Amino acid sequence: MSVREDRELLIVDGYNVMHATARYEGLIDGANQADGLVSSADAAYHMDGDPFIRAREALISDVATFAHHRYKAVIVFDGAGNVNPERPDRSRAGVKLIFSKPNQSADTVIEKLVTEAREAGRSVSLVTSDKDVRSTVGFGPGEVTRISSAALVRDVEVSDTAIDDLQRETGRTRMTLEDRLSSEQRQRLWNLLDQ
Repeated sequence: MSVREDRELLIVDGYNVMHATARYEGLIDGANQADGLVSSADAAYHMDGDPFIRAREALISDVATFAHHRYKAVIVFDGAGNVNPERPDRSRAGVKLIFSKPNQSADTVIEKLVTEAREAGRSVSLVTSDKDVRSTVGFGPGEVTRISSAALVRDVEVSDTAIDDLQRETGRTRMTLEDRLSSEQRQRLWNLLDQ
């Protein structure tokens, strides 16, 4: 017996979004913006030689926040051009990460995911500014909501601003577990630790 996922599927074209605005491009270390290639000198400064680590982490965090409770989120990255060819599919922060195989484009994976969701009767939203992908997924049964990469980034930036405003209004940012506990809970925890 399979459980049907009720949340809408959100599919994000990872590298397309990362190259959409300065929010992520500024986090791509030493990348040649025209072709995504990295010199060996630049690669030496990064964990496992991957200049996209910081930008991917920021995107994953942003998508997790954007999708929170509304979407089941999947980010698809083109695995063919990655410095490290071993990129297993995994989940982080509630977001499934898929790297296409070396002989397969991220576009092909995205089209497959959209088709499977449609056939299952599931609602789909696709985040990409790639015109070919946007037009290809427009055909077939069921509706696919298309969101441009820039629109996703704008929504995330609006959320960031709202959070910053709320933190300023409250006058305090709660960052640690201890800060989140009441004084009674804190005292009970300290008592337990002293035993």
